[in-house]
Amino acid sequence: MRELIIGKNDAGQRLDKFITKTLGLPMSLLYKSIRLKKIKVNRKRAENNTLLCEGDTVQCFLAEEFFEKRVTKSSFESIKVHLEVIYEDENILLVNKRPGVSVHEDEDGSTSTLITHIQAYLYNKGEYSPEDEQSFAPSLCNRIDRNTGGIVIAAKNAEALRVMNAKIKARELDKFYLAAVHGVPKKDCDVLTGYLLKDEKTKTVKVFDKNPPRGAKEIKTKYRTLAVRDNAALIEVELLTGRTHQIRAHMAHIGHPLLGDGKYGINREDRKKGYKYQALYSYKLRFRFNKEDKTALDYLDGKEFSIPKRDIYFTEEFFKR
Repeated sequence: MRELIIGKNDAGQRLDKFITKTLGLPMSLLYKSIRLKKIKVNRKRAENNTLLCEGDTVQCFLAEEFFEKRVTKSSFESIKVHLEVIYEDENILLVNKRPGVSVHEDEDGSTSTLITHIQAYLYNKGEYSPEDEQSFAPSLCNRIDRNTGGIVIAAKNAEALRVMNAKIKARELDKFYLAAVHGVPKKDCDVLTGYLLKDEKTKTVKVFDKNPPRGAKEIKTKYRTLAVRDNAALIEVELLTGRTHQIRAHMAHIGHPLLGDGKYGINREDRKKGYKYQALYSYKLRFRFNKEDKTALDYLDGKEFSIPKRDIYFTEEFFKR
């Protein structure tokens, strides 16, 4: 029998979620073990949805093989960390993800991802020890496509992760992107509306102005033109809704695909000019929290973080004089 003590980063979870993260039990074995009282809380029978509190004890009458550590010190000691930190405090970390970097492990199983570098960075600073954690590891609060760059938020503790995820879901963060598009939009600024339908087979989306097919979701994309050069425009985009490939598909739909975007445009000539990725960057975040809520991250309300426009690889041409 092994006894697990619920720490601060473990509290607030359902029993089944905690055991899944901590021991990685197959689902059938997990629920069977809880039902047969091979997994108890405070030495009493528990349910799958029993909420765990700091200081609780979980008794596990399971084979020793399930208690083997999945992450070891050597996992992080072998990583040569490459991170561009924009902001950091005791709860969160904002980093500049470069295009071409995956945020999580992909199908190839590569461990050279943004989250592994963040965890290794915090491990080297002594702020994260996998041996001392049971169910929590520093995690990303938002994701950016591999070939898009921009600001990514990471949570250092479980409370920060819960709060930030809730704030993002409630749309209490304003996200601004820079994009370079073919042609010059007729209007200097506009709010584009429409409907977006995702095709799971092709991993692409389609935009409709009206009469949307079943399953399509409403989208709103606000943009303003910042600079024009050689029949191309640099625009700032604010996502009023956040859908898959929304900016890329919406701009292509109105006749202005992003430079370097092979999925929603024709980028043969763009590649010759050096555009390896679509010219899209999540360059600014503004925290705009509901003041009625009281959370551990209230100090972020009203703060804004950004990457200088001139530091983004595809903006250089637009700032030349």
